[in-house]
Amino acid sequence: MATALVLIGVSGCGKTSIGQALSEQLGWPFYDGDDFHSPENVYKMSKGIPLNDVDRTNWLETLHDLITEKLRADENLVVACSALKAKYRQQLRFGNEGLIFVFLKGDFDLIWSRMQTRNDHYMKPEMLISQFNTLETPSKALVVNIDQAVETIIQEIIGYLGSEPYFNQDNERE
Repeated sequence: MATALVLIGVSGCGKTSIGQALSEQLGWPFYDGDDFHSPENVYKMSKGIPLNDVDRTNWLETLHDLITEKLRADENLVVACSALKAKYRQQLRFGNEGLIFVFLKGDFDLIWSRMQTRNDHYMKPEMLISQFNTLETPSKALVVNIDQAVETIIQEIIGYLGSEPYFNQDNERE
């Protein structure tokens, strides 16, 4: 069965850099959820306006369809998607057996300091507060602390791929 690793967490937690590195290590294609936002969503975020549930509906639907298409074709993939709320994760998971959420967990100060160095991203550091306020910590995900080297994080994730308890049916729904 194919696997979709969906890296989740607030903006600035490393979803893209870890996703790209994981993709290279595993030889799986990487899809950055940010690339699937509508121009209207990008505009809102670039103006410091947090997205609401309505803004995210089509975006999540598009990502769900991408994951479904790849898994049905028996293709593995890595996806970066904030999926801050349980209902967003449920939408992505619906009908997608083989989907694994990896929650990239970090504290506000660490992520804030990282976001201060980004110049070319539409998500402004000031919006990090709204991301943390929206975040519903996942109960059914591999939790990886981001206060370590990218290579260590990658090895931790890969180490879980073959662990039987992680694929337990009880972990399929949040």
